[in-house]
Amino acid sequence: MSYILKTMILAITMVIASLQATSADDKSVLASIDKNFQQQINFLEEIVNQNSGTLNIPGVRDVGRSFEREFTALGFETRWIEMPENMNRAGHFIATKAFGEGPHILLIGHLDTVFEQNSPFQKFERDGEEASGPGISDMKGGNTVILYALKAIMETNAANAGTVTVFFTGDEESVGSPIDHARRDLISAGKAADIALNFEGGSAEWGVIGRRGSSNWSLEVTGKQSHSSGIFRDGVGAGAVFEMSRILNRFYGEVRGPFGLTFNPGVLAGGTLVNQGETPNDFNTYGKGNVVAQKAVVQGGLRFMNQAQLDAARAAMRGIVEDSLPETSAKITFEDRYPAMEETEANKNLLAKLNTVHTRLGLEPAKSFPPERRGAADISFIAPFVTSMDGLGVSGRGAHSPRERMNIESMRMATKRSALLITDLLSGK
Repeated sequence: MSYILKTMILAITMVIASLQATSADDKSVLASIDKNFQQQINFLEEIVNQNSGTLNIPGVRDVGRSFEREFTALGFETRWIEMPENMNRAGHFIATKAFGEGPHILLIGHLDTVFEQNSPFQKFERDGEEASGPGISDMKGGNTVILYALKAIMETNAANAGTVTVFFTGDEESVGSPIDHARRDLISAGKAADIALNFEGGSAEWGVIGRRGSSNWSLEVTGKQSHSSGIFRDGVGAGAVFEMSRILNRFYGEVRGPFGLTFNPGVLAGGTLVNQGETPNDFNTYGKGNVVAQKAVVQGGLRFMNQAQLDAARAAMRGIVEDSLPETSAKITFEDRYPAMEETEANKNLLAKLNTVHTRLGLEPAKSFPPERRGAADISFIAPFVTSMDGLGVSGRGAHSPRERMNIESMRMATKRSALLITDLLSGK
């Protein structure tokens, strides 16, 4: 039997299986999504054309108001969580609907984009099967998937159990500081939920049930300033730059290795004088070739697969730092940012539930996206507390650039699979 004939038979078999597996309830939900799809595109155009760069606080709130209008019309209770004025962040949008006793499902998105008001990239445009615009795939398309999946569920009375909470942060692209306050309410929502779904990017091919976490680290080294002719002598020592070089070289040789662990010294400054600039990563430095360096500083980042890997890496880095060269000293500090989203058995079971939906839609099973290839996201903050999955949004390309695009039909597919998955989860399937 030829390869082409085998492929045709497999495709026909999948279509037949899909038709047999699609219930009347499924069909009504899917029909609702198709009926409202042009309305969905129009709504996406509305919110893409509203600038919501993270620092455009009125703009982020305006996008939140657009969702407030739509969710209120669906019978959801809505509210806005304000952030302190000194954080310079807009806050977060929440919508909740209780259908009855049953699981609590948390649906996560973000309202902000990387494109501030001074960006030339400001407008929704459609070109055939693609649309472009600031934040269209990251992640206003995903937010719209959530809204219209729930709209289909409401229109068809597909849910009669459980609770849905929608949580759209206003500062995902640049999290407010202090981070524990900026994500306090999201973490509380995660702890109250049974299952959390995030809609940042998406593809029928993949489900995201693991992500690496991220941490920052800072290293400061001091040496003894002296004439360079005396370097290495007793009482002068190696100087700050040699000590910094020793530490970084040993990091590379001794800490590197475990799967998924990476660490990057992103900014380095050293010399006679090193002064902090306007930002944590901005330094003014001065030195001379005939003066032993007195100070060196590095700012870096660290990515990890799980908490145990992070703890081990930090312990190894501290041990290396403490083994100082003569007449030098060093201090390393770490800043927690995003915890890791581990690929747990519960998350794997959630992916299996998504794949029952794929079968009913005639789609190939989704595979687990390699966690080491995904960065941190809002769902990372709650993944330690609740069964989680990400990657349920739209398919796109060029995120964070003026080339940002979204495949329009991917939004229809994502809305359909999300509506069926949410319905299944609310019913306890």
